[in-house]
Amino acid sequence: MLAFIIRRLFQSLLVMFSVALLAFIMFRFVGDPVNQMVGIETTPERRAELREQLGLNDPVLVQFTRYIIDAAQFEFRTSYQFKRPVSELLAERAPATLELAFVSAIFSLVIGVPMGVYTGLRRDSVLSKFFLTISLIGISLPTFLIGILLIFVFAVQLQVLPSFGRGQVLDLGFWTTGFLTASGLKALVLPSITLGLFQMTLIMRLVRSEMLEVMRTDYIKFARARGLRRRSVNFGHALKNTLVPVITITGLQLGTLIAFAIITETVFQWPGMGLLFLQAVQNVDIPIMAAYLMLIAFVFIIINLIVDILYVYVDPRIRITTTAGDG
Repeated sequence: MLAFIIRRLFQSLLVMFSVALLAFIMFRFVGDPVNQMVGIETTPERRAELREQLGLNDPVLVQFTRYIIDAAQFEFRTSYQFKRPVSELLAERAPATLELAFVSAIFSLVIGVPMGVYTGLRRDSVLSKFFLTISLIGISLPTFLIGILLIFVFAVQLQVLPSFGRGQVLDLGFWTTGFLTASGLKALVLPSITLGLFQMTLIMRLVRSEMLEVMRTDYIKFARARGLRRRSVNFGHALKNTLVPVITITGLQLGTLIAFAIITETVFQWPGMGLLFLQAVQNVDIPIMAAYLMLIAFVFIIINLIVDILYVYVDPRIRITTTAGDG
């Protein structure tokens, strides 16, 4: 097990090194940082002084080494647009994005798994066909259209939920949260449903297909022949064996929720990292773009590592294979 984790950590470091190289190339060769930081009236002497202060005159290998060291310390220089350290901007916006992704993931799991189990066990019922219709709509409609429709119905017509912003938040010093205020909770409803609807339908269809496959296996037939109760067979045996693909999708989709919340945050003007990244793209703010790229890669790596470790504890067959491979 220890060798398995060490091997995964080594692979993760290689991936982060590759992403850091890509981010450095973006930072170094996509436009001139000095032109983004100064105006037209800046003298050539001042431009040369800035290039020296930023270390742009150093050899490329020296610049890349310095960039790696700074990134390991969560230092990504200064934003061209906001004139503030990028690490501070990301730290301010991260709570909004993480809370939105967390609520969306809980929504997709709490709704998607029961719907998948029900449609797998009662596939010919009217309610199952209704759930499948909802899942088809969730997969087919683009995210921005779902958000606009929800705003039109619940914010414009019914006027029961806010259409933009994060609502009132509480500053806990190291974290700003909307979980502790009524307006903050209301503001979370529409964007979390918009962001989590696709993941919910994906989980529902995955659980349904796995349940249909598992219910046809011999050990389920044997469990029924032994006289076990239907609830015990369905949830104690069948559902348990669908957890591995569900863990995979849930883990990867959590990273996807964080990485691709850009559209949802734009539609609802949610003050998160996705909206910050979009503003950086519009203003060619390379430090924010490079930092966002590395941060998202780090999130995916950590999630994949956790998923790999969970595999070993959920599925005994993977545990045996891993132990044999380590030996």
